Amino acid sequence: MPATVIGSADPETRTFEPAYLRLLRSGELAERARSSRHYLERCELCPRYCRVNRRQSIRGAICRTGEGAVVCSAGPHHGEERCLRGSRGSGTIFFSWCNLRCVFCQNWEISWQGEGREASDEELAQMMLRLQALGCHNINLVTPSHVVSQFLAAVNIAAEQGLRLPLVYNTSGYDSLEALALLDGVVDIYMPDMKYGDEKLAHKYSHVRDYVRVNQAAVREMHRQVGDLVINAEGLAERGVLLRHLVLPNGISGVEQVLRFLAEEISTNTYLNLMGQYRPCYRAGEHPGLSRLLARAEFSEALAVARRYGLHRLDSGSFQYEHLYH
Repeated sequence: MPATVIGSADPETRTFEPAYLRLLRSGELAERARSSRHYLERCELCPRYCRVNRRQSIRGAICRTGEGAVVCSAGPHHGEERCLRGSRGSGTIFFSWCNLRCVFCQNWEISWQGEGREASDEELAQMMLRLQALGCHNINLVTPSHVVSQFLAAVNIAAEQGLRLPLVYNTSGYDSLEALALLDGVVDIYMPDMKYGDEKLAHKYSHVRDYVRVNQAAVREMHRQVGDLVINAEGLAERGVLLRHLVLPNGISGVEQVLRFLAEEISTNTYLNLMGQYRPCYRAGEHPGLSRLLARAEFSEALAVARRYGLHRLDSGSFQYEHLYH
């Protein structure tokens, strides 16, 4: 059963324009890039509030990232949700390091070990423009929460040189309201995770004490800025929130709490990808609750919870995962 498409637009009567172009024309985009740079001197753009001077050192910074963003890879990605990948792929830029420390991380070489190289703002901008030239449908910034200042500068440069694709903010969902204020009117599509419904489990498995509180506040703000996901007549996302929830074994992710929050405090029209592909990665084997694959019954129950709360815009991948289990 595919997701319901709402908010579609007739391409003959409406031409999509990414949000940041309005800020580019007014000069506000350049001002946001400049003002965000000051945060690096006392880093407060992430909910960790490390207050490290990242222009001088990375010592004490959870994200291990200094003044320049570290990039692992950039290229068309054909494994994202259909409304992002389309026929030509989502133009992903994978940032190295992360402001979380998930013991089950599936990209631990990137997020825990920082595999990649440092890129200047101009280099980031050129990556975006190359992805556009390749025909990608959007620019997909993966794990960007700790490099908000850097990608704002890069977007400003790229937009001045002709970038016209929607921006996807693909995040673990641990984002500060200060960062989101800078992104208001810049980001077209927010794609946050909601990883947990319980603070104690978030602390145990991702080493952060206030994930649920911060995550819920961030999702509220993201939805206030861009609303429910709009998908055009070609089946491509243009603007709005696309939310992901990875279902973990033994109820660790808190499906009930997360989906109740979405339905009651955000919108039953939330476009939701319930993900059932969990497998033990990195250090998950050290934790009995995470050391096995997700059972089919557990994922089927997650789908049932979504239906019970009236969350009807489920990504088609959510149903495909159900057939992975025996």
